[in-house]
Amino acid sequence: MGAGRLQVIQGQTAPVVRTLDPAQFQAECVEEFVASWTARGFSGVTIVKDAGVLERMLVALGRPAWEVTAEDVDRVVGSMASQGRAASTRRHYVQTFKGFHRFLEVRKATEIEAAFGIRLRCPVDEFNAARHVGPESVAELAPPTPERVDGFFDFLKQRIATARKYGPAARDYALFRTLYHAGVRSEETVMLDWPDAHFERGPFGKLHVRFGKGARTSGPRPRWVPMLDGLDLVLRWFVTDVRCRFPESPVLFCDESGGRLAAGTIRNRLRHLMGVEGRPEADWFSPHGLRRACATHFYERGVDLVAIQQLLGHWTVSSTMRYKNPRELHPTGEKLRVAC
Repeated sequence: MGAGRLQVIQGQTAPVVRTLDPAQFQAECVEEFVASWTARGFSGVTIVKDAGVLERMLVALGRPAWEVTAEDVDRVVGSMASQGRAASTRRHYVQTFKGFHRFLEVRKATEIEAAFGIRLRCPVDEFNAARHVGPESVAELAPPTPERVDGFFDFLKQRIATARKYGPAARDYALFRTLYHAGVRSEETVMLDWPDAHFERGPFGKLHVRFGKGARTSGPRPRWVPMLDGLDLVLRWFVTDVRCRFPESPVLFCDESGGRLAAGTIRNRLRHLMGVEGRPEADWFSPHGLRRACATHFYERGVDLVAIQQLLGHWTVSSTMRYKNPRELHPTGEKLRVAC
């Protein structure tokens, strides 16, 4: 970072001059930006995750945000691509930095221009902003079939009887059944508490997803999710016979100390269990794959797209349509011949 500039503070008998250190000033700006997420109602998990992304992006850029050029963004994004980072990951880094730069434009532009002589201009443009839909779009990835999901749950159920620790094994079974039958995201699931399971609401009971994902900058978007396909029975069993084996805390699916699991822990746990299951990696799927499978299997059973949209917490039906079975969205030549 360049040398600090002198800022003159007017409105006093004699002007007071103080040195603005670029690194310190940017750190203060980042702190204020992160604080604004709290004011907008972002969940603690999201704040920690995105703050880390912003910090790593700024380090990779290697200069104050107000000095960053489009070429700098090209360099960092290109480096991520060469390292094999997913398009969604690159997009997340770019969008988080773009949000911070927009914060500077709105709240710090005058101060930055006075102190450093730079007029802010966002370096993220149409040429270095990763496209949202591409080869890695969920619409291109087939979700696990009902038979594959049933086989995995049968494995988890059998494992409960033989696992060295009954509690974690039983929790895993209830946790992944919830991801599948309720179509909830990992980030939403880890925020569920005991009182969020309302067995008395509706014919099957409902989960209150208080920290549902909202549009960027909008904060959490709560929703109610029905406990369908026997999920109510699974969660009644879990709350009655399993959760009491863990330390007392408000968390529904907790770790062995009673604390919240991290979304990354759920992903790693699923990969570990599929490895123990012994299936080839071609048959593996992610936690988000269970969510896509939920949408696809409901659609194949004739459930209305709007109902699936509400279940998943999507803002628009167009987002839900991307979760439909890819084989249906992209029929093979044989299917086209049969259709004709």
